Amino acid sequence: MRNRRLVWQIFPAFLIIALTALFAAGWFAARSFEAFYLDHIDGELHLRNELVIRDGAPLLAASTAKDIAELRELVKYLGQRTATRYTVMRPDGVVVADTDHAPEDMENHATRDEMAAALASGEGVASHFSNTTKQRMRYVAQVIAHDGRVVGVVRSALKITQIDDEISYVRNRFFAWGFFVALCTAGVSWLMARRITRPIEEMRRGAESYARGELDYQLPLPESYELAGLASALNSMASQLEDRIQTILRQSSEQNAVLASMAEGVLAVDPREKIITLNSAAAALLECNRERALGRNVQDFVLHPELRKFVLHALACDEPIQQDIALEAGFRRIIQARGTALGERGARRGAVIVLNDVTNVRRLENLRRDFVANVSHELKTPITSIKGFVETLLDGALDDRADAERFLGIVGKQADRLAAIVDDLLSLAKIEQSDDTELDVHETDVREVIQSAIVSCQALAKERHVSVVFDSDGSVTAEVSPPLLEQAVVNLLDNAIKYSGADSEVVLAAKTTPTEVLISVTDHGVGVEAEHIPRLFERFYRVDKARSRKLGGTGLGLAIVKHIVSAHRGRVAVESQPGVGSTFTIHLPKPHSR
Repeated sequence: MRNRRLVWQIFPAFLIIALTALFAAGWFAARSFEAFYLDHIDGELHLRNELVIRDGAPLLAASTAKDIAELRELVKYLGQRTATRYTVMRPDGVVVADTDHAPEDMENHATRDEMAAALASGEGVASHFSNTTKQRMRYVAQVIAHDGRVVGVVRSALKITQIDDEISYVRNRFFAWGFFVALCTAGVSWLMARRITRPIEEMRRGAESYARGELDYQLPLPESYELAGLASALNSMASQLEDRIQTILRQSSEQNAVLASMAEGVLAVDPREKIITLNSAAAALLECNRERALGRNVQDFVLHPELRKFVLHALACDEPIQQDIALEAGFRRIIQARGTALGERGARRGAVIVLNDVTNVRRLENLRRDFVANVSHELKTPITSIKGFVETLLDGALDDRADAERFLGIVGKQADRLAAIVDDLLSLAKIEQSDDTELDVHETDVREVIQSAIVSCQALAKERHVSVVFDSDGSVTAEVSPPLLEQAVVNLLDNAIKYSGADSEVVLAAKTTPTEVLISVTDHGVGVEAEHIPRLFERFYRVDKARSRKLGGTGLGLAIVKHIVSAHRGRVAVESQPGVGSTFTIHLPKPHSR
């Protein structure tokens, strides 16, 4: 039997042409409808602008306080009467009057499209989303001229949500009818094409068998000449397919194992920016679903604009590129991206992007730089003072015993300050290098530690006329290192005394909760502004630098407190009110909670 050609069995392509024409007509109708409504609105807004120009031009030209006030009243009156938003601006974009908002709270409008067009041609028209009204608006701007010179621009605006509703209605009606027509056409096409789909379906089942590894399956030869040739080619291919499938599966398995084991994220894209490879590390860094991302455009899954630009740059660049990119995803992360294009220019096969989370590395680098800068600054002040007074002494001040003694006293105090800074740095370094497993902790009566701290600070309290009161609910025990805890309490108490006024009181308290041991130090001193509290425990951070140095602080006391408490798996909380005082509370886990 002579095989018939498939071309005579294929249903003509008029269905595609009809549907294309139908959708094109609908699109044109919607666009025409929208243009008609926008022209109508532009005409209305033009007329309303003329109202402001007619009465407001002399006022804006005079620009006295009284004239500006009258202009603003005029704008508000017209806005209420015409249900229109008006904005009057000077030629430099400064807002003078607005229907709904105070001009001084509004940003400069010089860069708005309608403003620039009005200044260039007399009138400007634009549609865009309003950050003020949170709605899409239609704007018409016109220049305000007085005595032959441009004194400003008036802009009127109306909501165009009604146009969107009308267009949506027409579009929905069109799609409803289009769906009905397409349904009918599809039904007829299905009946005519059913005859030629059966052999294709048979080959599909054979291909599925091959995919399952059933390569001994032989496809029957259809009547169609073209399909018969295709079936024969598939049958001849089956003998080679098994080896190729096994090779591909083995290579794919090895590649996936390598990618899955990598700590770095790997992203590969083809020349059309489609994702072809994405390992688990990259999916975690990009915060996307790996299975859903494969095969999709990289612009749909890479949310950060800088990273999207980097991918495009990697595709276009002939040389490997590298860049640090800061991501915002709940917390600040820094990703180091390295990109390499695959293939020569003109025959580009894609690009491979390697992503590495270097947040901690960059954070440590910043901490190191800040620490070095702060230490240098803190050490420079006493060193400079010592050097200055020594030079003064060498220049002849030694001959005056009173001046020499005073200068040497200052040198001694600055040397003590240097020693205090070095001692605090050594203490902080020692605490940071140890963890809770290295601490010599044992169950301790916290009250005894606090009493010892009070004794250590008694001389300072007496000198500053500050009374220290200790309040406890009875026995309070915790698993701590007594010397370290005492140092933390001394630092807090020392600060409380220094920042309290004369004849004031500092209260220490110790109590327990079901899960924690609480040690608090409360003063009635100057207090701390809320904006400074998050940074109080940073090295060398001072709220009032001059006052802190005058009181003899090194800037490391609270940092030492924080690290001591952290080494005990605890935390430090601060409550402060300027002019009232501050309360620092150490939270330590109870022995059974560690």
